Amino acid sequence: MASVTEGRRVAASILQATSRGRRLDLAFSEAAGRLPPRDRRWVQEAAYGTLRFRGRLDHLLDLHLKKGISSLSPPVLDLIRLGAYQLLFMDGVPSYAAISQTVDQVKGGMGGGGGRLANGVLRSLSREGGEEARFPDFLTDPLAHLSTWGSHPAWLVERWLRRWEAEKVRALLDWNNAPPPLYFRPLGADTGEVAAQMEAAGWKSWPVGDGIPCLLLEGGTNPAHLLKDFSGIIQDPGAALVTVYAAPPSGTPVVDLCAAPGGKALALAGDGALVLAGDRSPSRIEKIRENLDRVGGNVELFVADARRPPLSEAPFILLDVPCSGTGTLRRHPDARWRLTLDMLETLVELQQEILDSCRGLIPPGGHLVYSTCTLEEEENEAQVTDFLARNPNFRLEETGAVSPTFLNEEGCLRVLPQDSGFDGAFSARFVRVS
Repeated sequence: MASVTEGRRVAASILQATSRGRRLDLAFSEAAGRLPPRDRRWVQEAAYGTLRFRGRLDHLLDLHLKKGISSLSPPVLDLIRLGAYQLLFMDGVPSYAAISQTVDQVKGGMGGGGGRLANGVLRSLSREGGEEARFPDFLTDPLAHLSTWGSHPAWLVERWLRRWEAEKVRALLDWNNAPPPLYFRPLGADTGEVAAQMEAAGWKSWPVGDGIPCLLLEGGTNPAHLLKDFSGIIQDPGAALVTVYAAPPSGTPVVDLCAAPGGKALALAGDGALVLAGDRSPSRIEKIRENLDRVGGNVELFVADARRPPLSEAPFILLDVPCSGTGTLRRHPDARWRLTLDMLETLVELQQEILDSCRGLIPPGGHLVYSTCTLEEEENEAQVTDFLARNPNFRLEETGAVSPTFLNEEGCLRVLPQDSGFDGAFSARFVRVS
């Protein structure tokens, strides 16, 4: 493999790490952190894109393999997927380079026979292409079309087709398969004023509007450089709407019991709240501390499991609970392939356990805010219904802090990517009435 470029070596190592269960963002950070910026961008596009379009690539590769993709070992399949992505999606990569480099990589793991197989498959794919006509028809078989061309697990697509019309599901998948935009949330300052200051300093941005305290950043903006010049956080409008919707009463301390990675705690502190931010992971608490040192804010950090909160009473609790994250698949393309129905069921049980552990801490007149970044009804609307059924001394309370566009019939926050263009989000604001 002496002739294989460093970028392709790194991209392959990232894909193989995710196949072993490592999160893509962590695998990328660990493997590509020391590369020059140009090479790092190439690796990011190759690794993230291969995972984003894995379902589409697998369908095409299956057409060119006599025994199907199931006949390949996971490491070899990852390499051929990477080569196929370069062929079909990376215009700056010549076809001969994508093929020859992949052949060399496969030879390193399988020898000459594997190299010949990779060569034949990729040359055939290069000739015949990856046009939509080679996939199941959307009108006659939307499930097959959306799980292959749309590149999402069939079980997840099937769930969404039971909930929404096929066109709406296709819009969601198209959104998930596009590179995510970058948003900046200023802390303790008006977004319009900050946008003007940024423009004067050479940064281009646009207020999102609709009462959302975020700025859309120009494509290619380096967030690390921006954060050195302006006080704020990188946060999608979907996540920002959760803290706007929460609307803690002025002067009321906020306990954030599932705080990591910390964006919501820092945003609430930026709006003037005293925040007690806890998480069960000491390392993730340290990440919050690093950001707190950068932006400042009235935030106290502690390590605790939300199922066993170290508190006797709290007038306002935010529970941004662990969830399946299906509203943020655009930012985490590996998550769609890692999630299973069993995992979803386990998360629903965990969310209920956390809610039940915290309800007794809320005094009469106090508030419990539940939020997720998932689209799944079991984790959202059903959790709300079940919680109210178990706890007649709580009711939903909506403050009017966000546009009705983002509210469901019960007054809960619901942000759908295919409608809003933002990450998915859900939140319910409970008040204890007795």
